[in-house]
Amino acid sequence: MQYISHFFLGFVMAFISLIPPGMLNMTAVRTKIEKSKKSALLFSLGAAIIVIPQAYIALAFAKYFAKHPEIIDQLTIAGIVVLFTLSIFFFFLARKKFKGEGIKRKGNFLFIGMFMSTMNMLAIPFYLVLSAILEKKGLLIMSQPYISIFVAGVFLGAFALFSLYVYFASFIEKRAQFIARNINYILSILFFVLGILTLYKLLK
Repeated sequence: MQYISHFFLGFVMAFISLIPPGMLNMTAVRTKIEKSKKSALLFSLGAAIIVIPQAYIALAFAKYFAKHPEIIDQLTIAGIVVLFTLSIFFFFLARKKFKGEGIKRKGNFLFIGMFMSTMNMLAIPFYLVLSAILEKKGLLIMSQPYISIFVAGVFLGAFALFSLYVYFASFIEKRAQFIARNINYILSILFFVLGILTLYKLLK
Protein backbone atom coordinates (compact mmCIF):
# COMPACT_ATOMS: atom_id res chain seq x y z
CA MET A 1 0.00 0.00 0.00
CA GLN A 2 2.87 2.39 0.77
CA TYR A 3 4.35 1.69 -2.66
CA ILE A 4 1.06 2.72 -4.27
CA SER A 5 0.72 5.84 -2.12
CA HIS A 6 4.28 6.98 -2.95
CA PHE A 7 3.69 6.44 -6.67
CA PHE A 8 0.37 8.29 -6.45
CA LEU A 9 1.90 11.24 -4.56
CA GLY A 10 4.67 11.59 -7.16
CA PHE A 11 2.20 11.33 -10.04
CA VAL A 12 -0.20 13.93 -8.61
CA MET A 13 2.61 16.32 -7.62
CA ALA A 14 4.09 16.35 -11.13
CA PHE A 15 0.71 16.46 -12.86
CA ILE A 16 -0.58 19.43 -10.86
CA SER A 17 2.70 21.35 -11.08
CA LEU A 18 2.58 21.29 -14.89
CA ILE A 19 -1.11 22.09 -15.42
CA PRO A 20 -0.63 25.87 -15.87
CA PRO A 21 0.21 26.71 -19.50
CA GLY A 22 3.95 27.27 -19.65
CA MET A 23 6.99 26.91 -21.88
CA LEU A 24 7.05 23.10 -21.90
CA ASN A 25 3.41 22.12 -22.24
CA MET A 26 2.63 24.88 -24.75
CA THR A 27 5.69 23.91 -26.79
CA ALA A 28 4.28 20.38 -26.86
CA VAL A 29 1.03 21.87 -28.19
CA ARG A 30 2.81 23.89 -30.88
CA THR A 31 4.90 20.85 -31.87
CA LYS A 32 1.74 18.79 -32.42
CA ILE A 33 0.18 21.56 -34.53
CA GLU A 34 3.28 22.55 -36.54
CA LYS A 35 4.98 19.16 -36.83
CA SER A 36 3.21 15.93 -35.84
CA LYS A 37 1.73 14.00 -32.94
CA LYS A 38 4.78 11.70 -32.87
CA SER A 39 7.17 14.66 -32.64
CA ALA A 40 5.10 16.20 -29.85
CA LEU A 41 5.07 12.94 -27.87
CA LEU A 42 8.84 12.57 -28.30
CA PHE A 43 9.25 16.13 -27.03
CA SER A 44 6.98 15.30 -24.08
CA LEU A 45 8.96 12.16 -23.28
CA GLY A 46 12.23 14.09 -23.34
CA ALA A 47 10.82 16.81 -21.07
CA ALA A 48 9.50 14.17 -18.63
CA ILE A 49 12.83 12.30 -18.54
CA ILE A 50 14.62 15.37 -17.16
CA VAL A 51 12.09 15.52 -14.32
CA ILE A 52 13.67 12.32 -12.95
CA PRO A 53 17.06 13.82 -11.95
CA GLN A 54 15.35 17.04 -10.88
CA ALA A 55 13.13 15.10 -8.47
CA TYR A 56 16.07 13.05 -7.15
CA ILE A 57 18.08 16.22 -6.45
CA ALA A 58 15.11 17.80 -4.66
CA LEU A 59 14.56 14.70 -2.53
CA ALA A 60 18.25 14.61 -1.60
CA PHE A 61 18.04 18.15 -0.23
CA ALA A 62 14.70 17.46 1.45
CA LYS A 63 16.27 14.46 3.20
CA TYR A 64 19.12 16.68 4.43
CA PHE A 65 16.70 19.23 5.84
CA ALA A 66 14.70 16.48 7.55
CA LYS A 67 17.90 15.45 9.40
CA HIS A 68 18.58 19.06 10.45
CA PRO A 69 15.35 20.32 12.05
CA GLU A 70 17.06 23.51 13.23
CA ILE A 71 16.85 24.77 9.65
CA ILE A 72 13.08 24.21 9.45
CA ASP A 73 12.08 27.55 11.03
CA GLN A 74 14.30 29.47 8.64
CA LEU A 75 12.91 27.49 5.73
CA THR A 76 9.37 28.18 6.93
CA ILE A 77 10.01 31.93 6.87
CA ALA A 78 11.63 31.63 3.44
CA GLY A 79 8.69 29.51 2.31
CA ILE A 80 6.21 32.20 3.36
CA VAL A 81 8.12 34.76 1.30
CA VAL A 82 8.16 32.38 -1.67
CA LEU A 83 4.42 31.68 -1.41
CA PHE A 84 3.50 35.37 -1.37
CA THR A 85 5.96 36.04 -4.20
CA LEU A 86 4.39 33.26 -6.27
CA SER A 87 0.95 34.67 -5.52
CA ILE A 88 1.98 38.08 -6.89
CA PHE A 89 3.80 36.48 -9.83
CA PHE A 90 0.79 34.45 -10.98
CA PHE A 91 -1.53 37.42 -10.46
CA PHE A 92 0.47 39.59 -12.86
CA LEU A 93 1.03 36.64 -15.18
CA ALA A 94 -2.76 36.23 -15.41
CA ARG A 95 -3.06 39.84 -16.60
CA LYS A 96 -0.60 39.35 -19.45
CA LYS A 97 -1.34 37.93 -22.85
CA PHE A 98 -0.03 34.40 -23.12
CA LYS A 99 2.07 33.28 -26.08
CA GLY A 100 2.94 29.66 -26.76
CA GLU A 101 6.44 28.71 -27.83
CA GLY A 102 6.69 27.80 -31.50
CA ILE A 103 9.02 25.12 -32.86
CA LYS A 104 11.22 26.60 -35.57
CA ARG A 105 14.15 24.21 -35.29
CA LYS A 106 14.64 20.77 -36.79
CA GLY A 107 16.21 17.79 -35.06
CA ASN A 108 15.55 15.11 -32.49
CA PHE A 109 12.48 16.21 -30.55
CA LEU A 110 13.35 13.88 -27.68
CA PHE A 111 16.56 15.84 -27.05
CA ILE A 112 14.83 19.18 -27.67
CA GLY A 113 12.37 18.27 -24.92
CA MET A 114 15.20 17.25 -22.60
CA PHE A 115 17.09 20.48 -23.28
CA MET A 116 14.08 22.74 -22.70
CA SER A 117 13.09 20.84 -19.56
CA THR A 118 16.60 21.38 -18.20
CA MET A 119 15.95 25.13 -18.49
CA ASN A 120 12.96 24.82 -16.15
CA MET A 121 14.72 26.13 -13.03
CA LEU A 122 11.56 26.16 -10.88
CA ALA A 123 11.18 22.37 -10.89
CA ILE A 124 13.79 21.53 -8.23
CA PRO A 125 12.62 24.14 -5.65
CA PHE A 126 9.02 23.03 -6.22
CA TYR A 127 9.75 19.35 -5.57
CA LEU A 128 12.05 20.28 -2.70
CA VAL A 129 9.39 22.23 -0.80
CA LEU A 130 6.54 19.79 -1.37
CA SER A 131 8.57 16.65 -0.66
CA ALA A 132 9.88 18.22 2.57
CA ILE A 133 6.29 18.95 3.62
CA LEU A 134 5.16 15.42 2.75
CA GLU A 135 8.09 13.92 4.66
CA LYS A 136 7.35 16.05 7.71
CA LYS A 137 3.72 14.86 7.68
CA GLY A 138 4.85 11.24 7.47
CA LEU A 139 3.45 10.74 3.96
CA LEU A 140 6.82 10.33 2.25
CA ILE A 141 9.54 7.87 3.32
CA MET A 142 13.00 9.20 2.43
CA SER A 143 14.63 5.83 1.73
CA GLN A 144 14.76 3.26 -1.04
CA PRO A 145 12.76 1.83 -2.73
CA TYR A 146 10.19 4.49 -1.81
CA ILE A 147 12.20 7.34 -3.32
CA SER A 148 12.51 5.57 -6.67
CA ILE A 149 8.79 4.69 -6.68
CA PHE A 150 7.94 8.32 -5.90
CA VAL A 151 10.22 9.55 -8.71
CA ALA A 152 8.67 7.01 -11.11
CA GLY A 153 5.29 8.54 -10.27
CA VAL A 154 6.71 12.02 -10.91
CA PHE A 155 8.00 10.93 -14.33
CA LEU A 156 4.71 9.33 -15.40
CA GLY A 157 2.69 12.24 -14.01
CA ALA A 158 4.73 14.71 -16.06
CA PHE A 159 4.50 12.61 -19.22
CA ALA A 160 0.75 12.10 -18.74
CA LEU A 161 0.16 15.85 -18.41
CA PHE A 162 2.30 16.68 -21.46
CA SER A 163 0.49 13.97 -23.43
CA LEU A 164 -2.90 15.45 -22.50
CA TYR A 165 -1.75 18.81 -23.85
CA VAL A 166 -0.69 17.06 -27.06
CA TYR A 167 -3.98 15.20 -27.52
CA PHE A 168 -6.04 18.34 -26.88
CA ALA A 169 -3.65 20.61 -28.79
CA SER A 170 -6.23 22.16 -31.11
CA PHE A 171 -8.67 22.91 -28.30
CA ILE A 172 -5.92 24.37 -26.08
CA GLU A 173 -4.43 26.46 -28.89
CA LYS A 174 -7.77 28.19 -29.48
CA ARG A 175 -8.38 28.83 -25.79
CA ALA A 176 -4.82 29.38 -24.49
CA GLN A 177 -5.51 32.96 -23.40
CA PHE A 178 -8.62 32.01 -21.39
CA ILE A 179 -7.03 28.91 -19.82
CA ALA A 180 -3.80 30.67 -18.87
CA ARG A 181 -5.55 33.69 -17.37
CA ASN A 182 -8.00 31.74 -15.21
CA ILE A 183 -5.55 29.08 -14.03
CA ASN A 184 -3.03 31.73 -13.05
CA TYR A 185 -5.66 33.63 -11.03
CA ILE A 186 -6.54 30.40 -9.23
CA LEU A 187 -2.87 29.69 -8.50
CA SER A 188 -2.39 33.26 -7.28
CA ILE A 189 -5.22 32.86 -4.77
CA LEU A 190 -4.01 29.38 -3.77
CA PHE A 191 -0.45 30.52 -3.00
CA PHE A 192 -1.79 33.55 -1.11
CA VAL A 193 -3.99 31.35 1.09
CA LEU A 194 -1.12 28.91 1.69
CA GLY A 195 1.09 31.85 2.67
CA ILE A 196 -1.49 33.12 5.16
CA LEU A 197 -1.98 29.64 6.69
CA THR A 198 1.77 29.06 6.98
CA LEU A 199 2.26 32.47 8.59
CA TYR A 200 -0.57 31.77 11.03
CA LYS A 201 0.98 28.44 12.07
CA LEU A 202 4.37 30.10 12.54
CA LEU A 203 3.01 32.87 14.75
CA LYS A 204 0.62 30.66 16.74
